Amino acid sequence: MKRSLILLCSVFFIGVSSMAQTLSGTFPAQANQTISLEGAKGLATYSIGSTKADEKGQFTLSYAGEDYGVAFLSGEDKKPFVVILEKEGVRLEGQALSEATSIRILEGKENRWFEQYTQEQGKREQALSAWGYLQNLYQNDPLFAKQQVPNQAIQTELVRIQREDDAFITSLPTDSFVRWFLPIRKLVSSVGAVAQYRTAELPQTITAFRTLAYADSRLAKSGLFSDVLESQFWLLENSGGSLDEIYQKMEVSLDAILNSLEKDELRYNEVVGYVVELLERRSLTQAAEYLALTVLEQEKVAIEPRLARQLEGYRAMKVGTQVPDIQFTGDVLLQGKPSSGPTRLSEMAAPYRLVIFGASWCPACTEEMTQLIPLYGKWNKLGVEAIFVSLDTDPKAFQAYSEGMPFIAFSDYKKWDTQAVSEYYVSSSPSFYLIDQAGKLLLRPQSVK
Repeated sequence: MKRSLILLCSVFFIGVSSMAQTLSGTFPAQANQTISLEGAKGLATYSIGSTKADEKGQFTLSYAGEDYGVAFLSGEDKKPFVVILEKEGVRLEGQALSEATSIRILEGKENRWFEQYTQEQGKREQALSAWGYLQNLYQNDPLFAKQQVPNQAIQTELVRIQREDDAFITSLPTDSFVRWFLPIRKLVSSVGAVAQYRTAELPQTITAFRTLAYADSRLAKSGLFSDVLESQFWLLENSGGSLDEIYQKMEVSLDAILNSLEKDELRYNEVVGYVVELLERRSLTQAAEYLALTVLEQEKVAIEPRLARQLEGYRAMKVGTQVPDIQFTGDVLLQGKPSSGPTRLSEMAAPYRLVIFGASWCPACTEEMTQLIPLYGKWNKLGVEAIFVSLDTDPKAFQAYSEGMPFIAFSDYKKWDTQAVSEYYVSSSPSFYLIDQAGKLLLRPQSVK
């Protein structure tokens, strides 16, 4: 019995070790440096391992089956080189990891395919953009529109380039990671050119983003997850049409993403949190509001409590909502000195009130206030009054910070436990709320800009 158990364990460990592969390299510029390897995991990265290169810059790192996919190899300068971790193992050499043009792939078929395609596709993208520009010119400018021969030649060349690109990808083994990866990478990298030069491709490019399988484990290992989301909403924002039309397109895309992820609860929560912040960052409040309400009203996926509270803020603080009044408690200052002015938001006579939540310890707040204060005089003449709700806990820091503010600031030194913070569902600083005289929310801008 004992001998059988030992034999079984030996077989198990041999099997496990056979699944492990190595990534080795020789980079003289990395001599005696720590070399780190990080893998892609959804919207984040994780450490696979690190080692110290010898005096010749040689190193070896191990990785396992669960690490297969895109990884980032870097020295102490933290400038990563993208590598595909594959079943075959990988061996590289070059001068430095930060000098991509010096790197040669000695072992690793998928990495060779990736390198070849990257070099060729960059040139093809440049050619497509150039031909696309000419196509628009010859189709839409009266000076050239009658020239059928050049028009046909341009179209022929566009088709040829695209077929050449497709042929390379379809020539790769169907079970290889790069065969799936390269079209996604191409999709992400093409959005700028599509929006500017190849507008005829807008519908198919938007459709390609919407039909992605967001729960696909390969996307989580691609290192492109955040790029896919960022690129998609940038393209929609720059796709033309009225703002209402853009928001309608975004709602269709948001529904597609959510439907694709509804069986992957962990990724669903991760992506919703990321996209809400992405939309907030771009001041696409209506789209963020739509996403929040859609997620809160669905019943298929459990939402993490912290995310649910953040989303609940959109339901409670929708544009057009009657917002809670704010009482100015604690120290109420004007340019750093005690104020004898209004004691609550509803007492402010201005037609518009800009409520700002921030603090002296918040670098982004300082950056925003530096932009806002020079504009305050102009805004004030147009009927906008401001009130700064401080999250400071140190009276001296708050007093010093408010000295440069030409509007009322107050702090009760309770930080996130301040009543207004809770009632306005503030989850980050700075946060802005533009309110009319009747107390209705007009706008939730992400920044002064």
